Amino acid sequence: MITLTDSATVKVKELLEAEGANELALRVAVRPGGCSGFSYEMFFDGDVASDDIEATFGEAVRVIVDPASAQLLEGATLDYKDGLNQAGFNITNPNATRTCGCGQSFS
Repeated sequence: MITLTDSATVKVKELLEAEGANELALRVAVRPGGCSGFSYEMFFDGDVASDDIEATFGEAVRVIVDPASAQLLEGATLDYKDGLNQAGFNITNPNATRTCGCGQSFS
């Protein structure tokens, strides 16, 4: 299962509050595609399947991952940076043997 850093947890909570959608969870998934074979997908989701894996970070940030994606995200970390050189969410995945230049896909 993927873990969230404190900064990612705070940002996700801010985004949920801005949308007025605190009941939703952040779904993190891995899909076939991208220039290296797999790509990451993140979105807010209210539909939790019975086999989804769920974790809570901070006070109330729920993260859900489907079982197939969970295998590819084991040990991965979602971080958020807001600086001059780097801004946005970033996934560090120890299972990725190769990544593309954009950082959005891996194999």
